[in-house]
Amino acid sequence: MYLQTLHLHQFRNYLNQMVEFSAPKTILVGNNAQGKSNLLEAVELLSTLKSHRVTRDRDLVREGAEEGKIVATLERETGTVDLGLTLRRNGRRTVAKRGESLKRQIEFLGTLNAVQFSSLDLELVRGSPESRRRWLDTLVIQLEPFYAHILHQYNKILRQRNALLKLLAENAKPIAQNTELALWDAQLVSVGSRVTRRRARALQRLAPIAQTWHQAISSSMEVLEVKYAPNIGLEQDNSEWVQQAFFDKIQQRSVAEQYQGTTLVGPHRDEIEFFINQTPARQYGSQGQQRTLVLALKLAELKLIEEVVGEPPLLLLDDVLAELDLNRQNQLLDTIQERFQTLIATTHLSAFDRAWLNSSQILTVQAGQISPIVNA
Repeated sequence: MYLQTLHLHQFRNYLNQMVEFSAPKTILVGNNAQGKSNLLEAVELLSTLKSHRVTRDRDLVREGAEEGKIVATLERETGTVDLGLTLRRNGRRTVAKRGESLKRQIEFLGTLNAVQFSSLDLELVRGSPESRRRWLDTLVIQLEPFYAHILHQYNKILRQRNALLKLLAENAKPIAQNTELALWDAQLVSVGSRVTRRRARALQRLAPIAQTWHQAISSSMEVLEVKYAPNIGLEQDNSEWVQQAFFDKIQQRSVAEQYQGTTLVGPHRDEIEFFINQTPARQYGSQGQQRTLVLALKLAELKLIEEVVGEPPLLLLDDVLAELDLNRQNQLLDTIQERFQTLIATTHLSAFDRAWLNSSQILTVQAGQISPIVNA
């Protein structure tokens, strides 16, 4: 797939900017806080309808405006697709595809596939379990867009169940015989099991690819293991078994839930574990080892999405090259070549090989204004 054009209107610090992409690699160069990351964020939103930087649409709309728009033209093997996303400061967002408004956002997902790699991802190993769950969920949405609906359902059920548990805790009412809670339990188990199984299957496919990349980058000196540690356990990938394990865990934690007034069982408490040579990477991995690990994960994402979707996804590199040493930079750049359309945000061009610069479209970004550099 190839992103041909991107039009940003009242989005972040962009007033009205059209960009035409004329090469497989586009380098966005400029000082910090000029709009480079904002452009990559716009592409990320078209891919997953989520931003890894903010959760509220009002933060994406330009100051003083009521709504912002992202419009793009994407070339896929099946033909050209026009995409549109309207973000409102005080209202519901809307999406459009091929000029037609879509009633369900799920119909929008899966059209543009992209892998984002930013300096923030280097915290993936040593950061919170929530950040790892968010990373995995974003990957699963790329592989199976309907997962976004399942995840939304689960989070909605979780909020309702937590509200009831809190109420019961405040009123000191026993939860064992509560009929309403039993109904929420059933829904939590039904939908939560679907989340757990899809996460498990995605990691099962990703792990060996990441392991292969990790061996290549580390010159076969290290072995990477990626393990899914679901909150309910997962001895069998069987719907009935998973649901029963879920129910059993809820019964085990019922007293603790009663005292704490919150749900302690389910995929919202899952963990993803990384091991290097059988040693936990989070506690004992060096900074260099952790960066190698994350790079291997991102390269594995590219390959897995390409396998599942049937086309290479876009790669978005947000100020990450400066965080990698020369060896890791070369591994990444050699992998990209002309295979993946790549948008790169950077503060300087010195990290790039001259051949790379000559074959790339280079754009300068300054205060929300984008202009080409003819001779870099």
